[in-house]
Amino acid sequence: MSQAHPTTGATVDPECPVSLELLGEVYRADDYDLPYILETIPALTRAKLATYLYGKSHMHQLGLKVARACERDDLIRAAGEIGSVIHGQAHLKAAPMAAEPTVAPTGRGRPAPAPKKISLGGSAAKGRSFD
Repeated sequence: MSQAHPTTGATVDPECPVSLELLGEVYRADDYDLPYILETIPALTRAKLATYLYGKSHMHQLGLKVARACERDDLIRAAGEIGSVIHGQAHLKAAPMAAEPTVAPTGRGRPAPAPKKISLGGSAAKGRSFD
Protein backbone atom coordinates (compact mmCIF):
# COMPACT_ATOMS: atom_id res chain seq x y z
CA MET A 1 0.00 0.00 0.00
CA SER A 2 1.41 3.40 -0.86
CA GLN A 3 0.89 6.64 1.00
CA ALA A 4 -0.26 9.80 -0.67
CA HIS A 5 1.97 12.83 -0.09
CA PRO A 6 0.94 16.38 -0.79
CA THR A 7 2.84 17.94 -3.68
CA THR A 8 1.96 21.57 -3.03
CA GLY A 9 4.24 22.07 -0.01
CA ALA A 10 3.45 23.93 3.18
CA THR A 11 0.53 26.31 3.23
CA VAL A 12 0.80 29.79 4.69
CA ASP A 13 -1.26 30.53 7.77
CA PRO A 14 -3.09 33.78 6.99
CA GLU A 15 -2.68 34.84 10.65
CA CYS A 16 1.14 34.67 10.49
CA PRO A 17 2.60 38.17 10.10
CA VAL A 18 5.79 37.02 8.32
CA SER A 19 6.62 34.86 5.32
CA LEU A 20 6.89 31.12 5.69
CA GLU A 21 10.63 31.36 4.96
CA LEU A 22 11.22 33.91 7.74
CA LEU A 23 9.06 31.93 10.14
CA GLY A 24 11.22 28.87 9.40
CA GLU A 25 14.40 30.88 10.07
CA VAL A 26 13.05 32.07 13.42
CA TYR A 27 11.90 28.55 14.31
CA ARG A 28 15.27 26.97 13.48
CA ALA A 29 17.46 29.71 14.98
CA ASP A 30 19.52 28.98 18.05
CA ASP A 31 19.78 31.38 21.00
CA TYR A 32 22.83 33.04 19.45
CA ASP A 33 21.35 33.70 15.98
CA LEU A 34 17.78 34.55 16.97
CA PRO A 35 18.46 38.16 18.08
CA TYR A 36 20.18 38.92 14.75
CA ILE A 37 17.22 37.56 12.79
CA LEU A 38 14.72 39.43 14.94
CA GLU A 39 16.44 42.79 14.53
CA THR A 40 15.80 42.59 10.77
CA ILE A 41 12.04 42.46 11.39
CA PRO A 42 10.21 45.79 11.86
CA ALA A 43 9.19 46.41 15.49
CA LEU A 44 5.41 46.11 15.07
CA THR A 45 5.72 43.04 12.84
CA ARG A 46 8.07 41.47 15.42
CA ALA A 47 5.46 42.12 18.13
CA LYS A 48 2.76 40.55 15.96
CA LEU A 49 5.04 37.55 15.41
CA ALA A 50 5.61 37.21 19.16
CA THR A 51 1.85 37.26 19.70
CA TYR A 52 1.25 34.75 16.91
CA LEU A 53 3.85 32.32 18.26
CA TYR A 54 2.71 32.80 21.85
CA GLY A 55 -0.78 31.70 20.86
CA LYS A 56 0.44 28.40 19.37
CA SER A 57 0.87 25.81 22.11
CA HIS A 58 3.84 24.15 20.44
CA MET A 59 5.58 27.52 19.87
CA HIS A 60 4.63 29.28 23.11
CA GLN A 61 8.21 29.44 24.44
CA LEU A 62 9.52 30.74 21.12
CA GLY A 63 6.85 33.43 21.29
CA LEU A 64 8.22 34.52 24.67
CA LYS A 65 11.76 34.64 23.24
CA VAL A 66 10.57 36.85 20.40
CA ALA A 67 8.63 39.01 22.88
CA ARG A 68 11.88 39.66 24.81
CA ALA A 69 13.07 41.49 21.69
CA CYS A 70 9.95 43.69 21.64
CA GLU A 71 8.99 46.89 23.41
CA ARG A 72 5.97 46.66 25.69
CA ASP A 73 4.16 49.40 23.71
CA ASP A 74 4.64 47.49 20.45
CA LEU A 75 3.20 44.33 21.99
CA ILE A 76 0.21 46.30 23.26
CA ARG A 77 -0.32 47.83 19.80
CA ALA A 78 -0.14 44.35 18.25
CA ALA A 79 -2.31 42.44 20.72
CA GLY A 80 -4.02 44.86 23.08
CA GLU A 81 -3.81 44.18 26.80
CA ILE A 82 -2.65 40.60 26.12
CA GLY A 83 0.52 42.18 24.73
CA SER A 84 1.23 43.59 28.17
CA VAL A 85 0.77 40.12 29.68
CA ILE A 86 3.09 38.58 27.09
CA HIS A 87 5.70 41.25 27.81
CA GLY A 88 5.44 40.56 31.54
CA GLN A 89 5.79 36.81 31.10
CA ALA A 90 8.70 37.23 28.71
CA HIS A 91 10.61 39.23 31.29
CA LEU A 92 9.89 37.10 34.36
CA LYS A 93 12.97 35.80 36.07
CA ALA A 94 13.12 32.04 36.57
CA ALA A 95 11.92 31.03 40.02
CA PRO A 96 14.73 29.81 42.27
CA MET A 97 14.89 26.10 42.85
CA ALA A 98 13.35 25.03 46.15
CA ALA A 99 16.03 24.01 48.63
CA GLU A 100 15.95 20.63 50.25
CA PRO A 101 14.29 20.91 53.65
CA THR A 102 16.86 21.05 56.39
CA VAL A 103 16.48 19.69 59.88
CA ALA A 104 15.58 22.56 62.20
CA PRO A 105 17.33 22.83 65.58
CA THR A 106 15.24 21.94 68.62
CA GLY A 107 16.52 24.86 70.70
CA ARG A 108 18.64 22.57 72.86
CA GLY A 109 21.68 22.71 70.60
CA ARG A 110 20.72 19.53 68.79
CA PRO A 111 18.99 19.19 65.46
CA ALA A 112 15.42 17.95 65.55
CA PRO A 113 15.01 14.33 64.53
CA ALA A 114 14.27 13.69 60.88
CA PRO A 115 10.64 12.94 60.11
CA LYS A 116 9.78 9.26 60.32
CA LYS A 117 9.40 7.45 57.06
CA ILE A 118 6.00 5.97 56.39
CA SER A 119 5.73 2.52 54.93
CA LEU A 120 2.67 1.72 52.89
CA GLY A 121 3.28 -2.01 53.31
CA GLY A 122 2.19 -1.96 56.94
CA SER A 123 3.78 -3.91 59.76
CA ALA A 124 0.61 -5.86 60.64
CA ALA A 125 1.01 -7.99 57.51
CA LYS A 126 4.41 -9.29 58.58
CA GLY A 127 4.41 -12.84 59.78
CA ARG A 128 0.94 -13.59 58.45
CA SER A 129 0.43 -16.45 56.11
CA PHE A 130 -2.36 -16.46 53.60
CA ASP A 131 -3.20 -20.11 53.07
